[in-house]
Amino acid sequence: MDSPVILELALNGATTRDANPNVPRSPAEIADVACAALEAGAAIVHNHNDEPMFTEDGIHAVEPYLQAWAPVLERFPDALLYPTMAAGARGIPVQRRWAHVEELARRGLGGLSLVDPGSVNVGLTADGRTPPAAAAGPYLNSIDDTEYMFARSAELGAGPSISIFEPGFLRTALTLHRHGRVPPGAIVKLYFADDLQFGLPPTPAALEAYLEMLEPSGLPWSVAVLGGDVVGSGLAELAIRRGGHVRVGLEDYAGPGTPTNAHLLDGALRLLDRLGRVPATSAQARALLGVTSSGIR
Repeated sequence: MDSPVILELALNGATTRDANPNVPRSPAEIADVACAALEAGAAIVHNHNDEPMFTEDGIHAVEPYLQAWAPVLERFPDALLYPTMAAGARGIPVQRRWAHVEELARRGLGGLSLVDPGSVNVGLTADGRTPPAAAAGPYLNSIDDTEYMFARSAELGAGPSISIFEPGFLRTALTLHRHGRVPPGAIVKLYFADDLQFGLPPTPAALEAYLEMLEPSGLPWSVAVLGGDVVGSGLAELAIRRGGHVRVGLEDYAGPGTPTNAHLLDGALRLLDRLGRVPATSAQARALLGVTSSGIR
């Protein structure tokens, strides 16, 4: 329990300026916020661009990532970065939806890929609304899609950031891990939902249910609360005390006021200080996860 804690900043997601004027949207804004976060103590940064998350054709361009990441990696060459992928793009082959992730990994940029090992309905809120950013139908990733993403991550030397929206996602990932089909460098992201109505709520019992499944694998893991506050809910402290890591940021946050990403990250850093723990540097996070490759050029 004296090892450093990996902090991730998910700095924008589908959050609009109407929801929070502090959300970075342009590549230059994303780069500035990412650099400030890495300087402050984050080890991983995740971002979307101004393309809709729920695209019709499934394509996310690689160029905005290159523009945002270049100044970050110039200052912080060990930084762990990863993109999003298209949700709600039904009938679009994974090779197309995941092409930008593959190209970034091929260039050896960021160190991490993205694997969403399952399908889920997202967007319904506690009051029964469906926000404008939500997809009209489910976010679909088949077993074949999941195997493709893991296999290409292995071939490209990228550590998969494994998104767990529902318990079934985790069972799929763990089954593939037991059979040697999850490559080194993986980290499991346990996404709890507060205002958003999917998966498990951010409670001690829900965390323990996930950890009961996870612990035999030895895979590193982190927690996030989508549509909530991972620190304010107490889930971050529970996770840290149980040996996990934490994700914060304006992609996930829903609560009073319009905080900045720096404010949310500072809340996690103050929690670590209170618990007598320290944040991992990106180099330490790479070592903890086993992320070593620079991709295939």
